Order: sequence, then structure tokens, then C-alpha cells
Amino acid sequence: MLFRSEIELARAAEQLAQQTLPYLGPMIEDLLLLRLRQGFETEAVNAAERAAGTLPGARDVTVAFADLVGFTQLGEALPAEELENVASRLGDLARDVAEAGVRLVKMIGDAVMFVCPDPVALLKAVLELIDTAAADDFPRLRVGMAFGAAVNRNGDWYGSPVNVASRVTGIARPGAVLVTESARQAIGEVARVTWHYAGARRLRGVRDEVRLFRAQYKGISGTKQN
Repeated sequence: MLFRSEIELARAAEQLAQQTLPYLGPMIEDLLLLRLRQGFETEAVNAAERAAGTLPGARDVTVAFADLVGFTQLGEALPAEELENVASRLGDLARDVAEAGVRLVKMIGDAVMFVCPDPVALLKAVLELIDTAAADDFPRLRVGMAFGAAVNRNGDWYGSPVNVASRVTGIARPGAVLVTESARQAIGEVARVTWHYAGARRLRGVRDEVRLFRAQYKGISGTKQN
């Protein structure tokens, strides 16, 4: 439809807004209720874990988050469409490495979350993700991994390793795969992977210090220098 004047365009926009308005309230309400439910579920799981020391129905899994370094600054430099393409590309790269039991649980803005019962398979997946991104001239990624008991509810995961992996990701260097001591022990030795002790850190919301290790492939540029 062509508009003969800016006034016609403004009137059409106002009409469209009036037609859309009745649907906005219920849609926003549904989104808020979903977010509240997720928050309550997380807090309920955390409270149960604190009270009992374990989670009913939980099982040992390895959890990893990978996020884009400097995504906020990138958002200031790129148009919204290009920024969306970057986030979409991260999702594509994450799906490509999600094999051998590694499950891509969700995308969270500038980050992706993986879960796998096999810690070695997940380590290989995130190392591949880091190096593929580096070779693809993609913004640098950083990864945090943790191991422990978590519970699956409605397709999402809750428990200590989820919280710890998220916190570890936030302090990892660009291009690094940072692994908790429990995950390091569960992984053991892996061909072509070297380990470096990264010290013990206090993480927000975690009671005890967490000993951390950096994992990298020998001779691979993406994870070599971290």
C-alpha cells in the first residue's frame, strides 16, 4: 500500500497500533508468567538442594555455557539486524557441535547452554566450538563447565552445576574453556588436551571457593593461547 502523505502514514500506523493493542497485554502477561515460573522453579530447586544436600530425581551431568565476549559493546557498534545474525550464527555453531550425547538446551541472548552425561564428549564439543568460532572470524567465545547433580524439569536444567557453570563462564578469559575441579576429575585425561591450573575463585552465590582449570587442544590456535 502506498501513502500519499505523511499524515496518511501516521493515521495508518495509529490504526494498526489500536488493532494490535488488545493482544499486547495478554502476550506480555504470558511472558512475565513464564519468567516468574522459571524463577520460582530455580529457587525451589536451590532451596531443596540446600535443605537436603541433594535434589530428588537429580542425576550427575556436565553443564557448559558459552557466551560471546563483548556482546554489549558489539551491540553498540553493529545494526540490530547484524547483531541478530551474530546471535543466530552462534546458535548454528552450537548445534553443529552438539553430537555424541551433547544436548544444546537453550540460547540465552548472547549465550548457549549445553548438558551432557559424558563430560569428555562435552569438553570436546566446547573446544571444537571455540576453535570453529576462531577459524570462522567470529567474535571470541568463552566457556565455563561444571559437573554435579542436576534435575531436568520441562526441558530445562536446575541445580548447582548449572549455577556454577554460569558463574565460571562470566570470569573466563576470551577464547578460554574454564573447568571446575569436579568436572576436571570427571573428565580425566583426554588425548591432545592439555590442562593448566587457573587458581581458586570465589563465585557469587557459591559457598566455597572453586578450583578452576583451563583446557586447550595442543597446537590449535583458538584455545592455544588462553
